[in-house]
Amino acid sequence: MSVRDLTILGCSSQQPTRFRNHGAYLLRWNDEGLLFDPGEGTQRQFIYANVAPTVVNRIFISHFHGDHCLGLGSILMRLNLDKVTHPIHCYYPASGKKYFDRLRYGTIYHERINVVEHPVSQAGLVEDDGHFRIEAAFLEHGVENIGWRVTEPDTRKFDIDKLNQHKVRGPLVKELQEKGRLIIDGKEVTLDEVSWIRKGDSFAIVIDTLPCQSAIDIAHGANILLCESTYLEEHKDLAMMHHHMTAKQAATIAKQAQAKQLILTHFSARYQNLKLFETEARSIFPNTFIADDLITFPFPKVNVKP
Repeated sequence: MSVRDLTILGCSSQQPTRFRNHGAYLLRWNDEGLLFDPGEGTQRQFIYANVAPTVVNRIFISHFHGDHCLGLGSILMRLNLDKVTHPIHCYYPASGKKYFDRLRYGTIYHERINVVEHPVSQAGLVEDDGHFRIEAAFLEHGVENIGWRVTEPDTRKFDIDKLNQHKVRGPLVKELQEKGRLIIDGKEVTLDEVSWIRKGDSFAIVIDTLPCQSAIDIAHGANILLCESTYLEEHKDLAMMHHHMTAKQAATIAKQAQAKQLILTHFSARYQNLKLFETEARSIFPNTFIADDLITFPFPKVNVKP
């Protein structure tokens, strides 16, 4: 089985601290590396995380405030230096095309990599390439800002006991999968009788926004919701002023979205004790965890029969 985990390369917000880098998040999933919002210093954080940047296949930019994109240029140049041969798909708000170009071509270098751009101008389905279904939702941050949802395809799983019960063995399993039904010992056996559909897992990321319905919608039922909680509730007025959320508000979104797990990130530099965020959020959504630089969260495959 391929690696399935989420590595926090940075969890700070606008201002990095001695212990927290600008935000960046690497999701390794189904033989791909999905990098979200690479802030300044992301290339160096890969070294500390002991992960090769060449794992990256897709890069997502929520918006073009510096702490969410200043690492983009250096990551692309690093992939270029490493001569990766796979395409690098880049997803970003279409209104920020000029900023994307400035970051991509901010210095002199001979570009060898294949960068495939996906400027997004409408909410909804962005791409479904058979490997992942990628959806976008526009959030409320004062500038165009996208929350992303990534979902793997549904897969059919066979029930071994039912296969044996109906005497479906060896090459008959493949034949049943292709034809949908077989006659064995004079009795019809259908594919649905001996198998079930495993719904694909989903990952959602909501960074830099006021609480809004779009955040709830994009996170609905997600296995992991990675969500900003820049402030604690005692500084709710600052959250409102700067178009951000508190830990309590993030937890409320996770609860309303019926997400399975919440990971909080994007903390203001004013806070040293991040445990306070976890305590505040868990009072509303118990399955909450705190991001911290270089922590890795497992993203286990869930096999749930209907």
